[in-house]
Amino acid sequence: MNKVLGRFKQSWRVLTGHVSAGRGATIFPGDVFLVSYPKSGNTWVRFLIANLVHSSEPVSFLNIESVVPSIYILPDRKLRQFPAPRILKSHECYMPRYRRVIYLVRDPRDVAVSYYYYNMKKRLLREDCTLDQYIPKFIADELDLKSGPWGEHVLSWIRMQDTLDQFLLLRYEDMIANPQEELGRVGEYLNLHPDSGQLARAIELSSAKKMRGMEEEQSDRWVFTRGMRKDIPFIRSATAGGWKNNLSAGAILHIESAWGKAM
Repeated sequence: MNKVLGRFKQSWRVLTGHVSAGRGATIFPGDVFLVSYPKSGNTWVRFLIANLVHSSEPVSFLNIESVVPSIYILPDRKLRQFPAPRILKSHECYMPRYRRVIYLVRDPRDVAVSYYYYNMKKRLLREDCTLDQYIPKFIADELDLKSGPWGEHVLSWIRMQDTLDQFLLLRYEDMIANPQEELGRVGEYLNLHPDSGQLARAIELSSAKKMRGMEEEQSDRWVFTRGMRKDIPFIRSATAGGWKNNLSAGAILHIESAWGKAM
């Protein structure tokens, strides 16, 4: 009885707008979910899509939640007011309620480094915590959203993609190497049919340089980064393969031993 009452109270708080929608978000037919494990490049791809969809003005951290909102920031009552078809950001493991999914995957060794600095920025790690000390916590999924271990998260979507109405797999490394072609695939998936000029505009407006500049100016006003440490950037190198210069041999072995097959 207590568990049922607890679930009812949580549902009521979500529906009345007291907490973010999160896993309890209302889902409508036609919704598209941009899904990834945390720190896999979701924010960058989110900006790319938003700048492709929203052609009237450049997207920034101050208006991104009104174009491609996160289910972890806005309450359900506000998300339900968005016009269809909605494009929503999520970090959830396989959710059968999600019928149209763009799934972004990134090398977990790069994810580990990016997630380490994010957790430091969010003050979820002690300041003297080293990367080697953090890696076991990362592999065990003990930090922040608890979206499931990287390997389980990725395989949950890869293995179940045939159960969905539409599924598009993106690799972060391919997005970095050939953003025009990969964003073009996203545009076709969304039935936008963008031309080369529209793709080039979205890519330019979503460059790491521009996003870092926006972060410096807007981080205090963006609800997601407000209150986080300013000495650690949210938008970092935005490259592939940086783990080679950051992780120790032991840390690399630990990650590869855990998820080698999935990788």
